[in-house]
Amino acid sequence: MARTTPEVPATRTLPRVAPARSVLLVDRLMAVGITFGGIAIIVAVLGIFVFILSQVLPLFRGARVAPLQQVALPPQPYVLLGTDEWTALPVLVSADGTLWFVDPSGQRPVQRVSPAHPPDVAFTAFAYDQGRQEVVMATRDGRFTVVRLNYQATFAGSARTVVAHPQAGPLLALGRQGYPITHIAYRDSGSDKLAVAIQDVAGRREVHAVHLVQRRTLLGASKVQVKNRYDLTPQLAGTPQAVAVTAQADGVVVATEEGDVYYFVRQSEALALRQVFAPFQDLAAPQIASMHFLLGGVSLAFSSPSGAHRLFSLYVPAGAAVRLFGQTKALTPLPAGASFFAHSLRNKAFLTGAGAWAGLYYATTATVRWQQQLPFTVTLARLGGKYDRLLFLDDHHTLHLYALDDPHPEDGWRAFFGKLWYEGAAAPAYVWQSTGGSDAFEPKLSLVPLIIGTLKGTFYALLFAVPVALLAAIYTSQFLHPNLRLVVKPTMEIMASLPSVILGFLAALWLAPLLERRIPSCLLIFLGIPWAAVVFGWLWNRLPRRCRRLVRPGYEFLAFAPVLLAVVYAAWQLGPLLERWLFVVTDPHSGQRLADFRLWWPQATGTRFEQRNALVVGFMMGFAVIPIIFTIAEDALSSVPAALKSASLALGASRWQTAVRVVIPTASAGIFSALMIGLGRAVGETMIVLMATGNTPIMDFSIFTGMRTLSANIAVELPEAPHHGTLYRTLFLGGLLLFVMTFLVNTVAEILRQHLRERYKTV
Repeated sequence: MARTTPEVPATRTLPRVAPARSVLLVDRLMAVGITFGGIAIIVAVLGIFVFILSQVLPLFRGARVAPLQQVALPPQPYVLLGTDEWTALPVLVSADGTLWFVDPSGQRPVQRVSPAHPPDVAFTAFAYDQGRQEVVMATRDGRFTVVRLNYQATFAGSARTVVAHPQAGPLLALGRQGYPITHIAYRDSGSDKLAVAIQDVAGRREVHAVHLVQRRTLLGASKVQVKNRYDLTPQLAGTPQAVAVTAQADGVVVATEEGDVYYFVRQSEALALRQVFAPFQDLAAPQIASMHFLLGGVSLAFSSPSGAHRLFSLYVPAGAAVRLFGQTKALTPLPAGASFFAHSLRNKAFLTGAGAWAGLYYATTATVRWQQQLPFTVTLARLGGKYDRLLFLDDHHTLHLYALDDPHPEDGWRAFFGKLWYEGAAAPAYVWQSTGGSDAFEPKLSLVPLIIGTLKGTFYALLFAVPVALLAAIYTSQFLHPNLRLVVKPTMEIMASLPSVILGFLAALWLAPLLERRIPSCLLIFLGIPWAAVVFGWLWNRLPRRCRRLVRPGYEFLAFAPVLLAVVYAAWQLGPLLERWLFVVTDPHSGQRLADFRLWWPQATGTRFEQRNALVVGFMMGFAVIPIIFTIAEDALSSVPAALKSASLALGASRWQTAVRVVIPTASAGIFSALMIGLGRAVGETMIVLMATGNTPIMDFSIFTGMRTLSANIAVELPEAPHHGTLYRTLFLGGLLLFVMTFLVNTVAEILRQHLRERYKTV
């Protein structure tokens, strides 16, 4: 009998449900909106980056120089070139003491002015003080006079006209009478004036100085009187060739043909020899071609006949008690010894050169801002009072005026990221000090202390936050009872909403004074809590099961809470005892033994102890970072599939083994993301760091000193920074560094996160 196969009923295909057209339209609109939003975010981020970059790039641009006018002058043996503040009426001095005022615009003819000197006076040496607008003229018979140019500006509408009313002072004796002065230097500090000159006495050069005083009262200034005269020749071992006077009229520098420099200091009634040094003693030809002071009268620029170019500054060397000259910079060499020199009145820039070659240098960074081979030979040169003009006089009696555009001469890679030797400092250093108390102040704009401060604050904040946040996330997601988890997680998220300014306020006014007096107690707490937790866990696992069942699973923390509080209380109370036992120091003033950690720490480590320090920042900024790391890490840990945990427990692993060996590796990508987001939060924090530290840009990682971060620096400095000024753009550079640091950290974090996700993926 043939077997029949039962017929299988045909499968009934259900018709596909067609979505409504409105749903498709909304879906398409949402897709377009999300795409557009993503592109807009990328464009916005790139736009921010481009804007910040546009504000930063001018900092790294060199000086721009362009020719403006040329003025032909009457043929004269010109010996000096000066200018007013606006470079509207330059002045030249001829060898006979005549002043020639030049209008570069050509609207006024060259004006010749002869100060009222006795008819039999012949001049042999000249000096110029651009800051005070004074011309010093020395005579053939050993006298000198000071001619004040007395520039004045008048306005007719918006047009400015500058005029000069020169006024010659009395002729004063300097050195030996009847002998010509070949070189002269003069400084006026107000009440004290000092003049020094080289005289040709019967074929022998001598150096003489005179100290003048002028008292000022409510009735006006008195007459200039001679206080002391000095003969420096017996103290010189060589033939003098150049002299200079310090800005405060309290010191004299004499250079000799043999290459030695003698530094004299006015002390009481004498000019005492303080130092002798040779700027080019290491060269085969150690002679000095030129010697000139920069702005401030603290640094000397030397050049040798071969073109070697060096800066020597006054500072207090290690082991010394007074300021001495020492080499601080080796500048780009010149083609030959400098034949002209002019320093800026606004910064540490100076113009120098030899023959037709001219260069604009910036002393602090030892950089060449501009250099060029000019189409003429330079005999005299001058920098405009506003650092916006260059003036050159060629050997054909033509005055050349150049426009100078160099708004940020003090900046550059070396200024921001290099170790510079600033005037008055004993060694090169990284320094941020954007403002000072006088116009002669030199801005110091190194970003390295701010970068160190940013890393320091971030390190101590994460050192406190990461263990607490991660362990809390692990315990909450794997061990805490679900009912309590519904309370703990929202509470931690609410912590993230606390304003950082409130946290900074609490850190500065409550936490910092409290911790200052209780550092030993904090040390005991840091050591006591981990050990208490380890010991409690070890004892808990060895308790009989019937005892552990008294505590409901997920509520074990209730048994540990009293132990934790007891350890904290005991450590807090034992802190003063530990301080009296270990941290004892001898008071240098009274000789008594004191138990004070604040005094012990500087003597033991050589670093300072400050009330507002990195420890305070670590606590409070860590408190702000904990909710972010906890929330994201807890979500990642809770998202691990339950099947993985159940399988691990079914194979005999404990809950702790399951958490460590299964859950944490699986959630490692999310945990790493939490750490990176917390890192970004700590790097960009402003108010807590601003209020909880001394906000001092220092270069150390000591936990008991403060810091200044890039973000806090921007918040402090930006309101006072002139628009498009050097400080303004430097702060944008700090913002660019934060932008780049965050971008790099996020990029690396994303790469590592994807690697961890691929390694521990569950599907």
